[in-house]
Amino acid sequence: MKIVMAIIKPFKLEEVRDALTGIGVHGLTVTEVKGYGRQKGHTEIYRGAEYAVSFLPKLKIEVAVASDQVAKVIDAITSSAKTGQIGDGKIFVYAIDQAVRIRTGETDADAL
Repeated sequence: MKIVMAIIKPFKLEEVRDALTGIGVHGLTVTEVKGYGRQKGHTEIYRGAEYAVSFLPKLKIEVAVASDQVAKVIDAITSSAKTGQIGDGKIFVYAIDQAVRIRTGETDADAL
C-alpha cells in the first residue's frame, strides 16, 4: 500500500478529482497549503503599496492506494494537473505500514 501525495494548483482540483474517479479511486484528502519551489513567489500591489507574496496557495491531495495502482494514479494526476507553466506542482509516493477502517475494523488493503 502506498500514499500518493500531490501538490497542485488550486484551480486544477476538479480535473484531478475527475481523473482519479475515472481510474477507480474513490477517496482522497485535500488540504489547502502554502509554499514555494522554483516559482519563488511574486509581488502584488494592494492599495498602491507593492509587497512580496513569498508563499503561494496550493492544494495537497493525498490518495491511499494499492501498490499496483501507483503508476495509474501518478499518470492521472500528472495529465490532469499539468499546465506547462512553472508551479504545476510535485508528486511524492511513500509507503503505508498499516491501515485500519475505524467503522468496521478492516485492515490494510481491505481498509482502503
